[in-house]
Amino acid sequence: MAFKPLHDRVLVRRVEGEEKTKGGLIIPDSAKEKPSEGEIVSVGDGARKDNGELIEMAVKAGDRILFGKWSGTEITIDGEELLIMKESDILGKMA
Repeated sequence: MAFKPLHDRVLVRRVEGEEKTKGGLIIPDSAKEKPSEGEIVSVGDGARKDNGELIEMAVKAGDRILFGKWSGTEITIDGEELLIMKESDILGKMA
């Protein structure tokens, strides 16, 4: 894939949730919500302060993250649906 986000943006691949409930019921696709967990595919260089100084990104490619339900913009690259969002839309990293 030849896509690199600019500034303080990140490219995210959604991580699919569970197919079954704890009780063993299979959840149909029509009833599933889009997951708000993902893996970072690539990151931009970071934002810049008013004086031009670079603010480094707190996340890197490969990090698993949580993000808001309505965060990001859906895009398709090489037939794969991904999200591009600002670093500030990320709620936190998974340990």
